[in-house]
Amino acid sequence: MVTYSGAEYISDTAAHTGRFGCVKALEDSVIGTLVASDITGNTLTSIALKQNCSIEGVITSVTLSSGSVVAYRI
Repeated sequence: MVTYSGAEYISDTAAHTGRFGCVKALEDSVIGTLVASDITGNTLTSIALKQNCSIEGVITSVTLSSGSVVAYRI
């Protein structure tokens, strides 16, 4: 089981930076840009996440196009 040090609720289209281990959709959402140091290509765009789905990794920036997510800090 992974333990996170905190979380950030995101529901706007501003860039949110930090060190996140997981980004979980609270509703159907679109991530406009996601930057992760351990994902090939480092920058992913236009990621559709259905409610309750998540992306895990060492995420350093997330920007939504729509929806809402919780980004869990590591």
